[in-house]
Amino acid sequence: MTIYAVIMAGGSGTRFWPLSRQRRPKQFLSIGTARPLIVETVERLSPTIPVERVHIVAGHGHVSAIEEHLPQLGLDALIIEPCARNTAPCIGLAAIHIAARDPDAVMAVLPADHHISQNVRYRELIQAASERAEQGDIVTLGIEPTRPETGYGYIEFDDQAVPEETSLGIAALSVARFVEKPDLETAHHYLSTGRFLWNSGMFFFTPRTILAAFARHLPDIFAGLERIRDTIGTSEYSATLQAEFSEMRSVSIDYGIMEPVSRPEDPTALLVIPADIGWNDVGHWAALEDYADQDEDGNIVNGSTVLIDAQQNIIHADSATVAVVGLDNVIVVQTGDAVLVCPKTRAQDVRAIVDDLKAKNRKELL
Repeated sequence: MTIYAVIMAGGSGTRFWPLSRQRRPKQFLSIGTARPLIVETVERLSPTIPVERVHIVAGHGHVSAIEEHLPQLGLDALIIEPCARNTAPCIGLAAIHIAARDPDAVMAVLPADHHISQNVRYRELIQAASERAEQGDIVTLGIEPTRPETGYGYIEFDDQAVPEETSLGIAALSVARFVEKPDLETAHHYLSTGRFLWNSGMFFFTPRTILAAFARHLPDIFAGLERIRDTIGTSEYSATLQAEFSEMRSVSIDYGIMEPVSRPEDPTALLVIPADIGWNDVGHWAALEDYADQDEDGNIVNGSTVLIDAQQNIIHADSATVAVVGLDNVIVVQTGDAVLVCPKTRAQDVRAIVDDLKAKNRKELL
């Protein structure tokens, strides 16, 4: 079985402003980790997926950062999006490139900016998911929930269906449906049923399987992908990619493919493998509480800091000393040109700062 990794690295990481910027978003930063998130994403795959079978999908603006952090990758490992069009076109573009090499290889589609602490177990689950994907199924990893989380999408599995066993003895469950981020009451209900997993955004399938799903459920995008595919390796590729990809509508793989594939009438089996792998999507500054090292007062600090009578804070000092006195449960992030201060409970709202800066055309801070 041949497995290719497709790492989606085009995200903007707006909730990690002011550290995360357009030219160097969070996947290229060390956020509560020893190395940049994208480096850890690639290196945790070995030896299951060697570096020569790793592809990264990103925009033109991220090429230099990829080359800086992952010099072991050749230029042919990069699949460049001419513009951002969400995860469905991104994955479709990767699929036609890998199909040109081996339409029956397995694609492991992975975000570039997640944290995983249980790497050995993670590689075991990749192997199990890929085994099912090689047989024509679409497989995802679902994270076993630990709390009623409102910031994640969920996957409901059919607890009445007989699980599909892999050769490693790992069960793959039939997906009943994908659901959007719930309110708190609904999240409590999901947790109480025992039938729901967090949507990790990690998927496994062959190019043949996923492109057939595009043809059924996103035929307009599939038509554009076919026109791009026909020019791969020719002088017409760049112009065709620019013209066709730019016209594709922005749609997520969850909404455009996974939701319709989960319906009973679809011919492709959609399976989920429950995963307890120390996962965190590193979605905002407060997420560091789940995995980053803390001092004796529960503070997570990076850089030069002075903390007096301060507990449970997240402090990042980039180029100056940050002193905090008598404050608890706050986020303070200092960079060369900006300072963020907010309560941890408002960490999700940091993206509103970026929206405001865009509206005011403050490009020097984006």
